[in-house]
Amino acid sequence: MNNRTEQGIEHEIKELIISSLSLEDIAPEDIDSAAPLFVEGLGLDSIDALELGLALQKKYGVSLSADSEETRRHFSSVRALGEFVVSRQA
Repeated sequence: MNNRTEQGIEHEIKELIISSLSLEDIAPEDIDSAAPLFVEGLGLDSIDALELGLALQKKYGVSLSADSEETRRHFSSVRALGEFVVSRQA
């Protein structure tokens, strides 16, 4: 896997999180790629997950099943989402 591609995707995902969830007071650099997205870390909730899932689907053409263990794993961090997107585009 190309590391630069993954970092680029992670940055895009951070921008997508900020824009799709209207987090104007956060910059992409403020989001730790390895930090949890839910509860701790960014503290997102299930509504945020739905909105982010739709934004990812629109931008990258990836589909996520709404309530699966695999989807929860992909949504664990920006890095996990980046790896998922890269794997689906390969």
